[in-house]
Amino acid sequence: MACLGGTMLADFEYRPGPRLVIGPGRLSELGRLVRELGGSRVLLTSDRGVIEAGHVAAAAESLADAGVEQLVFSAFGENPTSAEVEEGTAFARDFAPDLLVGLGGGSSMDMAKGINFLLSCGGRMQVYKGRGTATGPLLPSIGVPTTAGTGSETQSFALITDSDTGLKMACGDPRAAFRVAILDVNLTLTQPRSLVAIGGIDAVSHAVESHVCLAATPASRVYSREAWRLLATHLPTVLGPDTSIEARAAVQWAAALAGLAIENSMLGAAHALANPLTATYGLTHGRAVGLLLPHVVRFNAPVVGSLYADLLAAAGEGGTDPSAAGESLAVRLTSLLVVGDLPVDLAAAGIPAADVETLAAAAAEQWTARFNPRAVAATDLARLYEAAS
Repeated sequence: MACLGGTMLADFEYRPGPRLVIGPGRLSELGRLVRELGGSRVLLTSDRGVIEAGHVAAAAESLADAGVEQLVFSAFGENPTSAEVEEGTAFARDFAPDLLVGLGGGSSMDMAKGINFLLSCGGRMQVYKGRGTATGPLLPSIGVPTTAGTGSETQSFALITDSDTGLKMACGDPRAAFRVAILDVNLTLTQPRSLVAIGGIDAVSHAVESHVCLAATPASRVYSREAWRLLATHLPTVLGPDTSIEARAAVQWAAALAGLAIENSMLGAAHALANPLTATYGLTHGRAVGLLLPHVVRFNAPVVGSLYADLLAAAGEGGTDPSAAGESLAVRLTSLLVVGDLPVDLAAAGIPAADVETLAAAAAEQWTARFNPRAVAATDLARLYEAAS
């Protein structure tokens, strides 16, 4: 046990995360930051949409100005697979980079981390499922998010789909974390509103689940509480007609904080339930986790109602009875889905007759399920799918 100011705390570890470089236009500093980390040959992973938006060209200009050689890999989809990581690793090996940059949404940053594992440590991506799985040092890397949602820039996990089984693997190690993350709000302005909503709800799910999961610590809850406060305050503005650069920056910062919360804790049943929907029906992760989260909150409320009341108080709803906090939070989460024009149930997501038993069996195998604050068996997960139907 640790003692802080006379208060006894359970022992825990704290991972402070990457150096954060924050502000509009700071992508222009990428070349300088690469040089500060000793890099001279950069493999940059970025998806086609980010390339078309012009962000890769801007990054390339900064790298060239710093005299950094560069190569871009973009042959991957929205949910990177182990086969795509292996292809990217083969592509990278001939170039022999000394630093990686993930520029884009979660998929681009996950791809950079995945390639780093295989390029530095060898083997297949499946070997690195779990936490603390690297077998040696990894190359330095920089994360540059163009979305505000996944928080991949501030956590060490790469979410990679197993090409053989369809299982979404969380592959993490502190050595895989980015050394630097650039939070340039200007990069988020090219997103269509639908992606803003999906990313925002993803960040909300990270804040809410990390706050109550079994691995949460006093440090992680500082991040998750502030992430939720910012999102509850600014996400409706960002999704409305009169958005501002300040609100966009607040949501981007919130997503990064939620990523730090995950890095210092874990997630829960909503993510376990969402992943099989993505694998089986191709439902975008943000949509899947968003529509399931209110039901998981109601399920968990008898166990962690006081922690849900803590979140509500952070967003200005002080004095909520813990016994009513789960329902109040679930209603608020559903209202965010409605504001973002996101589905509130499986039928609205285009899945009117889900194979609940098969999905529940798959969800029970997901790593995050074991960190849910209330124990969940396959039968519980099936009932949650039914509640969301």
